[in-house]
Amino acid sequence: MIPKSMVLRWPKEKDYCESEGIKMELKVLATDRIEKHENFIIRPRIKVWMTRAIAIVVLWTSLLQLIALGELLGLSLLKGMPHCFSTPAVEKDLAPAKVLLPPKRTYRNNGYLLVSCNGGLNQMRAAICDMVAIARHLNVTLIVPELDKASFWADSSDFKDIFDVDHFITSLRDEVRILKHLPPKVKIRVEKGLSYSMPPISWSNISYYENQVLPLLLKHKVVHLNRTDARLANNGLPAEIQKLRCRVNFNALRFTSQIEELGRRIVKVLREKGPFVALHLRYEMDMLAFSGCAHGCDSKEEEELRRMRYEYPGWKEKVINSELKRKDGLCPLTPEETSLVLTALGIDHNVQIYIAAGEIYGGEKRMESLLGDFPNLVRKETLLEPSELMYFQNHSSQMAAVDFLVSLESDIFIPTYDGNMAKVVEGHRRFLGFKKTVLLDRRLLVELIDQYYNGLLSWDDFSTAVKEVHANRMGSPRTRVIIPDKPKEEDYFYANPQECLQLLDEPLKNT
Repeated sequence: MIPKSMVLRWPKEKDYCESEGIKMELKVLATDRIEKHENFIIRPRIKVWMTRAIAIVVLWTSLLQLIALGELLGLSLLKGMPHCFSTPAVEKDLAPAKVLLPPKRTYRNNGYLLVSCNGGLNQMRAAICDMVAIARHLNVTLIVPELDKASFWADSSDFKDIFDVDHFITSLRDEVRILKHLPPKVKIRVEKGLSYSMPPISWSNISYYENQVLPLLLKHKVVHLNRTDARLANNGLPAEIQKLRCRVNFNALRFTSQIEELGRRIVKVLREKGPFVALHLRYEMDMLAFSGCAHGCDSKEEEELRRMRYEYPGWKEKVINSELKRKDGLCPLTPEETSLVLTALGIDHNVQIYIAAGEIYGGEKRMESLLGDFPNLVRKETLLEPSELMYFQNHSSQMAAVDFLVSLESDIFIPTYDGNMAKVVEGHRRFLGFKKTVLLDRRLLVELIDQYYNGLLSWDDFSTAVKEVHANRMGSPRTRVIIPDKPKEEDYFYANPQECLQLLDEPLKNT
């Protein structure tokens, strides 16, 4: 957390600089009449001005010497001197702590790595962690990553608009050299087409970067990785690489002070009213269109989602069986299903529920059931004034960053779909001490919900079954599931970075 700004209050004192106490005045009293001869008029005036000048110089010299001596020896005699002559003493505990930077790591630079991230905020966040680890391993200079501006969200934010770029660079200086821009001579090479651009292979081991990417860096001096999502394996990597990924994620990637302050403000408002649940209700239009999940939508909405899916070439899957995906647990829960599950889990109906998501598809009508069961639903838009959000409003990644911070601070975090934000927040909450995160088993939940709706289960049986299914899915310590050759199906590194986690019953150690 960023420390609160400190206000130094000086005691009000009389402005001695303008007072009569520091007037210096020399007077020449002439009692005799001066003759009007030119020589007798000029000489007295010269003597007067010379006397004044010498006196002033002597006084000021003496004063400056006294002040210097007082500052050197700390004489109590000079502590009361007015501020126009000396700098007021500052209490040591009020002085801002000097930031100790890690020593720079020196190494032979093998080239420059340009990175263009793709996807939403948390997909890019994980990618940045991967790219730092790769740059460190290859002994290259990393240029501050470029964020995605061409995806569905069309967010024009640069790295510096979301993350504290100076902290990012300096906090990692003992691992890898990071620059905001290419050096001028190197930039000219890139402009002349003397660089190499490529998308690295997904889920690659570090040997891929050693054998395929490093030779290109040595040859071209600049390599541009134009896709970065999931380009480094979850497992089978050296421990130092895994721990560096964590260090970037949990320390180096700090949000800007403006985003951090907004997140703190929201958490403060929520905490004043008691505990709260952060609900990542991933029932947004882009998610439904991309996944092909249209359960509960009418025919008009289904057609709208289908058209959107075809408008984005990057979304490879076009023909999707919505009900089949839902039964396989591959769809986000609807607001109606979410309300049912929260009630079955025993969530207090009066608790504050913060909706950590964008605009819900179907609007207020679709939220009626959830709002009816849990009337204390809130969003950042309802907790803050429009003026407080106006600078973030049209920047989806910055708004997602605020939701990310609030989700980390919540008493319980519940995602209704295991997308990138759900996974990254889950892993971060594990790092913060295994804070409670309800990991919904959607495949089993859909089966139980359908049985309840069809009258095959009573409410008590349904509620008991839901609680039993999730008894061991609360974000507690566990080993990451590894499935060789199936990285998409195994546990995501950033959801459970076990190499960096401190078990609660273990002695404290650095990670």
